[in-house]
Amino acid sequence: MTANKFCVKVYGCQMNVYDADRVRTVLCSRGWEEVSEDEADIVMITGCSVRAKAEQKVWSELGLYEPSWLKCQRPIIALTGCIAQRIGARALERFPYVRLVAGPRHIGLLPDAIEQVHSHPKSRISLLDDDPKEFHALDLDPDNVTIKRGNKYKAYVTIAHGCDNFCTYCIVPYVRGRFVSRKPDDVLDECRMLIDDGVKEITLLGQNVNSYGKDIGLNFSGLLRSVARLWGIRRVRFVTSLPQDFTSDIVDVMASEEAVCPSLNLPVQSGSTRVLRLMNRKYTREEYIEKVNMTRGKIPGLGLTTDLIVGFPGETDGDFDASMSLLREIRFDLVHSAAYSEREGTPAATMEGALPVSLRLERLNRLNELQDSITLSINRELTGQVVEVLADDVAPKGEGMLQGRTPSDKVVIFPASKKILGKFVNVKITEAEAWCLHGELV
Repeated sequence: MTANKFCVKVYGCQMNVYDADRVRTVLCSRGWEEVSEDEADIVMITGCSVRAKAEQKVWSELGLYEPSWLKCQRPIIALTGCIAQRIGARALERFPYVRLVAGPRHIGLLPDAIEQVHSHPKSRISLLDDDPKEFHALDLDPDNVTIKRGNKYKAYVTIAHGCDNFCTYCIVPYVRGRFVSRKPDDVLDECRMLIDDGVKEITLLGQNVNSYGKDIGLNFSGLLRSVARLWGIRRVRFVTSLPQDFTSDIVDVMASEEAVCPSLNLPVQSGSTRVLRLMNRKYTREEYIEKVNMTRGKIPGLGLTTDLIVGFPGETDGDFDASMSLLREIRFDLVHSAAYSEREGTPAATMEGALPVSLRLERLNRLNELQDSITLSINRELTGQVVEVLADDVAPKGEGMLQGRTPSDKVVIFPASKKILGKFVNVKITEAEAWCLHGELV
């Protein structure tokens, strides 16, 4: 009997990758075969809705399936993730081959729904709702299941779902729902399963990992310490942190537990306290700088990255200059920057003072030029040093080249045999670029 065939395409954040891997694992355990897009009976698209550009990309991709559908009535499309929660109903109306839409809070119902639309090709299923507190988990038995994932040596583990912070620009609370922590035993069991399967590095995921446990009487620092002390784990990371909830007890665990990497993503979003208030970010510029200084004081060599938005409604030249000066003062290792993008349904989308898109992009270019020079300067300071790297994958370009990351989360590319994949190796840095380092094995 021919196996049912599926393909998974993932866009967006690590949580989308994590969710898609769990669905992939269950389907394969039920006898489905994962194949290329051209061979698939069902294509599951897990999409992002954080920015308008991400949504537009998925809309465009959905349109590309029309010729194939008209020719042979395949593949069936299952649209999942944050984008499905936002546009799923419209996608069902517009595209006859979109047969299933499911938001991120319904991942536990997805495998059965996929099998149902495959068995009944004319059926259409909508797993969308307006209850932000409802969540259907997809539980896997750690004693009997090995999660199928793209990288054998690194893995993500979601520790909480949703968000209660309601930053005025952000769609996440509306599509992922209210904040819910996973039980610590479930998190630890999943981590043990991954370690037993050869994983060397685990990244704990949440819209705001620092909020972990507030709804169940626990705290994030306790969970972080427990994961770091699991037998066999070499590296632990976490994303993403919200500055007002990033506290000294978390820094103490980072400083004292060898397995916790000296790397931190602490999104600032703006260097202007006035804009931070408009964004409903519950900290000031000065408080942010204080937390950075406290963390660097306890963790020498910290790799610090941030997220920053330019062109927010009402952002003046002075506000933008405050963001630029913050980059010069703090000297982040990397900045994930973006021009403000209106998200329908968020308070910021209807705020007065919307800036022309051309001005937003002009400011974004100026900020990126500044940060690229800072990043390059920081990376060049590593030239000649020997760093520990987890060789985790083949480099995307260059024959015989591998790539990996340092504990501080810098990408290093170096020539080596695939035989050392999954091993920790020492690499001497020979050249620095803004986005990566180059080196040779010691």
